Amino acid sequence: MSVPVLSNKTARHVFLEKHGLSERPSGSGKGADLKGIIDDLGFVQLDSVNTFARAHDLILWSRRQQFRPKALQHLLHRDRQVFEHWTHDAATIPMESFAHWRLRFSRDAVRMEERWKEWRRGDFTAKIDAVLRQISDQGCCTSGQVGTDESRGSGGWWDWHPSKTALEYLWRSGQVSVLRRDRFTKVYDLTERVIPAEHLNRRHHIEETIEWCCAGALDRLGFATSGELAAFWDHVTPAEAKAWCAAALADRRVIEIDVEGVDGKLRRSFAWPDILDETISPPVPRVRILSPFDPALRDRKRAERLFGFHYRIEIFVPAPKRKYGYYVFPVMEGDRVIGRIDMKREDGVLAVRAFWPEDGVRMGAGRRKALHTELERAAAFGGCDALEFADGWIR
Repeated sequence: MSVPVLSNKTARHVFLEKHGLSERPSGSGKGADLKGIIDDLGFVQLDSVNTFARAHDLILWSRRQQFRPKALQHLLHRDRQVFEHWTHDAATIPMESFAHWRLRFSRDAVRMEERWKEWRRGDFTAKIDAVLRQISDQGCCTSGQVGTDESRGSGGWWDWHPSKTALEYLWRSGQVSVLRRDRFTKVYDLTERVIPAEHLNRRHHIEETIEWCCAGALDRLGFATSGELAAFWDHVTPAEAKAWCAAALADRRVIEIDVEGVDGKLRRSFAWPDILDETISPPVPRVRILSPFDPALRDRKRAERLFGFHYRIEIFVPAPKRKYGYYVFPVMEGDRVIGRIDMKREDGVLAVRAFWPEDGVRMGAGRRKALHTELERAAAFGGCDALEFADGWIR
């Protein structure tokens, strides 16, 4: 029996609709509206780089331009609607997902106990009880408030002092949680004092969590290989995702389809059966400035296959060897990535240094105006009073 083909254009429309990038970015961007976005995405990656806006704030602003960073802090600190933990990286996650993170807690604890004794300085396991007792008796703390009598080392992730490593272990294994952030510094407290009881006390069997992870990933990706399902939350193993796909296919819960890449090549994937019946409208033809960590572009290989967009972070590339810049932002128009922009907030001004159109993208008057309008919105979001453009900024 022939396998149905999802055209590249339809695949892009499905994928962008799943990622909240099809409709205009209207809405309050706070409270239940903001929580709904995070629910739909599954999680929002956190990142500390702040040349213009932090990754998580820009991800949310790209979908709700009334969003302001305090709204996310309210969900985390005041309302306890989301919590912070790890997917492929640090992320803010809907509180309803917490019980499924217990599988992650237990697996991370085993990995850390096996590997971190060799990677980290000193025996961090000897400090676990002391750090836990400090938080229990004295209240919440930051990593700078534990192990104050220990050598600080270089401060890099590879050279944490033992008590800081113990604190990270306690967080990654679920025994403490992030209470709030002070200027992006995590403040930790005992998990039972942070997570609401209805979520804290819930438990799931491992099979239920594997089902939740794989089905939830497919909901948000639209179509995926078993490896992409495993990588979405970075929560279940590739073997577990592969077994789930085989069982779901045998039960006719999912189907196999061939997804067409921008180069015409087909990639066998799994999808829900109704994907062929869905009517997906094209994304609105709006220019959007995206975070380099936007969920739609986080999987770099998928972004290349679907959009023909090759992106690499150049933060760690020596300046003379950078092709574009330290931290450039992808720019999307409708269902197409049209380029990348180098911009930075400097003394109340959004300084635009360069924009590189993708091959085949013509920067006519209409597209220039649309990009300029989006930059004006971005400047307002970033608290900038003005825009400044370098000479010859469109390359």
